[in-house]
Amino acid sequence: MRIAYVTTDPGIPPFGTKGASIHVQSVLRELLAAGQQVTLFSPQLGITAPAEFAAVALHPLPPAPRGDDAEGRAAWALALNDTVAQDLARTGPFDFIYERHALFAHGAMEFAARAGIPSALEVNAPLIAEHSRHRRMVRQSDAEASARRAFAAARLLAAVSPAVVDYARDLGALPARTAVIPNGVDPSRFVGQPARSGPFTVGFVGTLKPWHDTATLVEAFALLRRDHVPDARLLIVGDGPQRATILTQLDQLTLTDAAQLTGAVQPDQIPGWLTRMNVATAPYRGDQPFYFSPLKLYEYMAAGLPVVTSDVGDLAQVLDGGRLGALVPPDDPAALALALAELARDPRAGIAMGARARAEVLAHHGWDRIVARILSRATASGLEAA
Repeated sequence: MRIAYVTTDPGIPPFGTKGASIHVQSVLRELLAAGQQVTLFSPQLGITAPAEFAAVALHPLPPAPRGDDAEGRAAWALALNDTVAQDLARTGPFDFIYERHALFAHGAMEFAARAGIPSALEVNAPLIAEHSRHRRMVRQSDAEASARRAFAAARLLAAVSPAVVDYARDLGALPARTAVIPNGVDPSRFVGQPARSGPFTVGFVGTLKPWHDTATLVEAFALLRRDHVPDARLLIVGDGPQRATILTQLDQLTLTDAAQLTGAVQPDQIPGWLTRMNVATAPYRGDQPFYFSPLKLYEYMAAGLPVVTSDVGDLAQVLDGGRLGALVPPDDPAALALALAELARDPRAGIAMGARARAEVLAHHGWDRIVARILSRATASGLEAA
């Protein structure tokens, strides 16, 4: 099957290191493993593709304007819809169109609908609301109209969480064409939890953005060292705009020497860093809407690590009410510190929790299963008449 993979978000280099880039690579990897012929359409193809993606045909799209010209970027994105449709027609024929949803993007899904080609629109966040909250949203009515067009045209809208489904349905997505399909992981990249020696190490992996509540994590780490595990270590794998704030907080708490911030790392290095952790964390703020399907959570689970995460969104369901990971109230450093201390005191309980989590991932959350489910749902004959 010839598949066009379209991602027009100028902030997502397909072969970069951020979470969204890893997501793109994960889907591409599974499409190739299934024997599909893949052409990747993106305006961000400046980073060289790793050798494993040599079979992917690369089709560069016009780049976005540089700088902070929000109006110019919106105009570029809207104009890109015609370019995408024309390039799909010229480069094809394709048997399937797979798109990672972006602001102002509807050209690929409408092309697929006109051509009678099965399509899937992967929606990872309520982009308009997210953009309004964290960046400068311009031409919102145009963004909403574009989303409605894309959602109406997609054969299948694959949303990563129930909250994203609600957002899509508010913008006209048809329930019969909508499914919650969370993110996944490639379990073969991770080994089960090995025996660890040395100080108890609390870990975090991810882009250091405001919605990752690293401030509460650092405060909890200070309490853990003060009250429970004096020689505990903190390992933060990733980079982002909160890095300076984290370093300042560590300095104020006299914890700089007890923590390590790696900076940005390549995706293939993540499994190695996870082997240095005794427990992995995923803290989120309680005052922010939660709609994620965190890649980090599935990676932690695949590595057989005990997980401690904030009890927000549908994470209690993902972790089976605490059987697959510990849940703590958001914004509560004391509760987080206590959960970490309990795992430090009873390492066998943590190992058992990590083993249950890895078994769950192996059974249900491999990227091969996720991608196959999307393709199967999108090509099901019943969706055509929905």
